[in-house]
Amino acid sequence: MKRSTYTPFAKPLYIMTKPIGAVCNLACEYCYYLEKSDMYKNTPKHVMSEELLECFVDEYINSQTMSQILFTWHGGEALMRPLSFYQKVVCLQRKYAKGRTIDNCIQTNGILLNDEWCRFFKENNWLVGVSIDGPQKFHDEYRKNKIGKPSFLQVMKGIQLLKKHKVEWNAMAVVNNYNADHPLEFYSFFKELDCRYIQFTPIVERITHDDDGRYLASPSEHNEIELADFSVSAEQWGNFLCTIFDKWVRNDVGEFFIQIFDSTLANWVGEEPGVCSLAKNCGHAGVMEFNGDVYSCDHYVFPEYKLGNIYTNTLVEMMYGERQQKFGIAKSQDLPNQCRQCQYLFACNGECPKNRFALTPDGQSGLNYLCNGYYRFFDHIAPYMDFMKKELLSERSPANIMTAISSGRL
Repeated sequence: MKRSTYTPFAKPLYIMTKPIGAVCNLACEYCYYLEKSDMYKNTPKHVMSEELLECFVDEYINSQTMSQILFTWHGGEALMRPLSFYQKVVCLQRKYAKGRTIDNCIQTNGILLNDEWCRFFKENNWLVGVSIDGPQKFHDEYRKNKIGKPSFLQVMKGIQLLKKHKVEWNAMAVVNNYNADHPLEFYSFFKELDCRYIQFTPIVERITHDDDGRYLASPSEHNEIELADFSVSAEQWGNFLCTIFDKWVRNDVGEFFIQIFDSTLANWVGEEPGVCSLAKNCGHAGVMEFNGDVYSCDHYVFPEYKLGNIYTNTLVEMMYGERQQKFGIAKSQDLPNQCRQCQYLFACNGECPKNRFALTPDGQSGLNYLCNGYYRFFDHIAPYMDFMKKELLSERSPANIMTAISSGRL
């Protein structure tokens, strides 16, 4: 039997772009990105120039092997660049597209949204991701502005504007030590908003006190480091996922799309998951800073993971080069024995390498901090995933599981 060989060329070249770097109008306590501004403290303005923008759009489009190309604009707060910047983006994409289909998505905290922004997004078919951590009491616990004021009501105004203009949007919700204990209230909130696409992201960070002023630890630091208070525990994460899944699988399959559930089902049937944390290897999703610096991943914006700069290295050289290939394949190669022997390795793949700082019971390093939570989740949902897998392989809808459950067949 011929063994498959890992190659980054199997996936489209993908770069998340930071047109304003680590600049934001909020000061969320758990943000892993704002401190990156210290890496560029000698740079006067943390904004992408029009020259760099055109260079990136041209090279990004012409580095692709696919006919459909996705641009992702992120921050900081991406809307702190004026609308004229993104109007320029669209013009440049049309200039260099050469018949290829261009899609755009942008991540925002929603506070700066207004009618003009929403008309632009609707007219140009942009997907808008909104960061919102559930109901007001949960959202406002950590997502405050720079003077400590809550942000929930402003975010909700932005969401209502998106809905008013019929802009396609989804939610990215951070699961932390505070809101993780209220999964049903959390999920009901998004259903009441009629938010059909939801990404739940567990927050796990470690605290360091580096001489360069850095607050959060790099994934390369493997020694024992204090866990940040806001981090979700493995037990909380497992309970959170199981509780919401039980509600979803009985009522909402095919109506509300939870990224981690969809990605888990993809792994169950042997397809590529939609979220990189559950993929076998990583490394295909880089990030570019406002000045053209490219890093291996959005969670790896540390000096030791810098691949180069677009002015001196091509995107193909950086993203398909030997260094990034090693970064990507290390995800599957560096697993401890406990993971390699786990019955759910195919579903988890060790999750995100940045969270692999725990020890196995026999003292081996590299265990994911959230391992117990994920194992409980996969073990809990296995019968349901098996059923939905059979439905998919028989070219039937996975939503049939709801009838099977209500009729007592499962």
